[in-house]
Amino acid sequence: MGILLFILAVFPGLFLSWYIWWRDKHEREPHKYLIACFVFGLLSVFPALLLEETGAYLGFGISRDTFSTFIFAVGVIGFSEEFSKFLFLRFYIFPKKEFCEPMDGIVYSVIVGMGFATFENVLYVFDDKHGGIETALMRMILSVPAHASFAVLMGYFVGLAKFSDKNKFLKLCIGLLSATIIHGLFDFFLFQKLHSSLMIFTLVTFVIAIIMSRYMIHWHVENSPHNNGEDRDIADHLLK
Repeated sequence: MGILLFILAVFPGLFLSWYIWWRDKHEREPHKYLIACFVFGLLSVFPALLLEETGAYLGFGISRDTFSTFIFAVGVIGFSEEFSKFLFLRFYIFPKKEFCEPMDGIVYSVIVGMGFATFENVLYVFDDKHGGIETALMRMILSVPAHASFAVLMGYFVGLAKFSDKNKFLKLCIGLLSATIIHGLFDFFLFQKLHSSLMIFTLVTFVIAIIMSRYMIHWHVENSPHNNGEDRDIADHLLK
């Protein structure tokens, strides 16, 4: 049973890592950087936990106060986790010469996110009270893909920032903020206590994030500067 749970916990993150690597059709990334991103994603759980514990110490948490729960979900959970991933993406991968097209922002961001989600998955699946196969299956079809979609949102804007002459800092901030907000909303509708019917909006948030992610991936792939010169005018306009 333990081996099966472990496989169920790590498979989604590894599969989605492979998928985003496969979608990067034109200039695939060096394996050493992909591995480094995944490992950092694993390690980024720890600063995220530290930030979340700090938020809890300051009095933020899940309660019957909807506003307080919203601040906790977005400002503590969403920001802590996305910021921890963003740090490595921005200060290690972003300056590399191998980061050579906007799609790379999505690839590296998702790999970091899948490292994070995989570690988090193991923690949840092997939790004595709430773990087990049902938890593993639920997180396989919802939580891990959600983390991937948050990472696409961040990586899309990081990719734009890398190759923009203007507003680099603004695009980086938009990437972090968009991932934080969509992540926070996803959690908020799960956390809030007053109206159980609002939990359906977790699925709505998830579907919106997936649709946006598919569009962003398609846009960067089709408008890659390595796409044999096709749609170069669109790409040049996008990257201004």
